[in-house]
Amino acid sequence: MQSLIERISFLRPDISDLIQIAVVAYLFYRLLLLWAGTRALQMLLGLILLFAAYALAEILQLELLRYLLGFVFTYGVLAAIIIFQPELRGALTRLGQTRFWRYLSRPEQRSETLEGLSQAVETLARKRIGAIIAIEREVGLEEYARRGAPVNAPVTPELIEAIFTRYGPLHDGAVIIRGQNILAARCILPLTQFPVTDRSLGTRHRAAIGLSEETDAIVIVVSEETGAISISQRGRLDRNVSGERLREVLGAKGSSRSQLAASAGAPQQAPSGSASGELSLVDRSSSAS
Repeated sequence: MQSLIERISFLRPDISDLIQIAVVAYLFYRLLLLWAGTRALQMLLGLILLFAAYALAEILQLELLRYLLGFVFTYGVLAAIIIFQPELRGALTRLGQTRFWRYLSRPEQRSETLEGLSQAVETLARKRIGAIIAIEREVGLEEYARRGAPVNAPVTPELIEAIFTRYGPLHDGAVIIRGQNILAARCILPLTQFPVTDRSLGTRHRAAIGLSEETDAIVIVVSEETGAISISQRGRLDRNVSGERLREVLGAKGSSRSQLAASAGAPQQAPSGSASGELSLVDRSSSAS
């Protein structure tokens, strides 16, 4: 009886155990959110399965299986870090993000800037002028801006249209917006390292997905072939976006700072009747945008 009581008391957690369990559970939950929809999530599920098999081999004293799984764990962790380096980098980057945008201190200025941007995108789409515009949030885009041509001018529909005019000196590459200013144009963005399914998507779309995988930027793409507007966030691409949906995502209707952040972080849905909604990254070859 005394032995039974000792076992039960041993299993009874104290406050420090509860705190540790809560911290580990929260970190695991955040990890699942960061890796949702990526190859890393499949890797994590595979590791959980391997750990379960190793525990079973330990309990049943299956020496050969335990030895093989131990070998896999020894070298597999290093291989996984190398293979899934893009997802790990993106996850670590997002861990340092806060919920607040570093947009503008005055809501009316922010609303005016984003409304001007929305008008410019709609004009480009109507004229079928290809464009890619990255909006900086918490993660800085200075690294990519330095590779382009500095602009440092307020966001206006006329200026954005002039930048992306065909055969213009700044037509190729992306525009990066910080706050109410266009920071740089003709910027080279990283392409996604993951192939996708839709062959109609080209270099601009791949660059938009690539930047949104590595940062928390919102990236807008206008297709030169169809005039369709797409928005990429968190490695996902929302296609055939309407002007109303664009304003909703950008918060151009004068929404509050918290509403703006919530709108930007919400999962995107394609408008009714659109050809396709959120794009999952599977297998695809690129074509010109």
